[in-house]
Amino acid sequence: MCYFIANRCLNKAAIKSPEDELNPDGSPADRWTLCTLQQVEETKCVVRVLPIWAAAIVFHLAIIHQQQYAVFQALQSDRHLGNSKFQIPAASYTIFSMLSLSLFVPVYDRLIVPRLRKLTGKEEGITLLQRIGIGVCLGVVISLVSGFVEERRRTLALTKPVIHSKKGAVSPMSALFLVPQISIAGLADAFAAIGQVEFYYKQLPENMRSFAGALLFCNGAASSYVNSLLIAVVHKTTEGAATGNWLPEDLNKGRLDYFYFLVAALGSLNVCYFLVISKWYRYKGTEVESYNGQTEMKNLDKHVA
Repeated sequence: MCYFIANRCLNKAAIKSPEDELNPDGSPADRWTLCTLQQVEETKCVVRVLPIWAAAIVFHLAIIHQQQYAVFQALQSDRHLGNSKFQIPAASYTIFSMLSLSLFVPVYDRLIVPRLRKLTGKEEGITLLQRIGIGVCLGVVISLVSGFVEERRRTLALTKPVIHSKKGAVSPMSALFLVPQISIAGLADAFAAIGQVEFYYKQLPENMRSFAGALLFCNGAASSYVNSLLIAVVHKTTEGAATGNWLPEDLNKGRLDYFYFLVAALGSLNVCYFLVISKWYRYKGTEVESYNGQTEMKNLDKHVA
């Protein structure tokens, strides 16, 4: 319903009124008051994908935290490789996200998609929105796993610390326990991020391919701003709380696990939002969209200059 209402509103931009002036070549003198049908249709495509784009902002929060707080967790965990004296650099653990992404993509394309294609009869195995939706759901799983792992790490650090560093006590828990949450982040990207790129390229007009490619990067930028705002709100809200600041420099004095659970709650709400807009969305070229588009265009032909 909202889509059809937006359709009618945008269509009015191509209807010539008595006040509108035209250039000798027939183009509008003022492009802000009168638009071409092509401009209207391109705007419709952008408006149609924006709700999907917005859903990915909250999803990327979980990914950002694996590149941010997982490093801090590793710094206050046992990073020794087995019984050796060698310590794995804390920032190196994020490579498991890239490894899981790189390994899963060919497995998905070569093994999983052909089997899904036989079951669903779809060329892609599952629809693009279903692929993005799986990634959005995995975003919640990432935060939940991260919260439980952090709770365990913090408990051991406070009860059985290995050493005391400048940044706080180091937990005897192996930093390898962080690998599952980081690896899931790579799997989530394989579904959501790659699905988004394909979705934007297929749902936007061909002459807007560069814009489609930029949408994913704009999504990451928006997520970073939202993440900064969320952290600032958590700092200010928990500063005077009984539990203390959730995100201090020494993680053992904070409650990073609560923060992860908060992000998981936001992600759960985002999943519900994504399910609603996915049910509403109509792919470009579908019968429903084509029928309504033709009906609107026929009505426009009667009014357009």
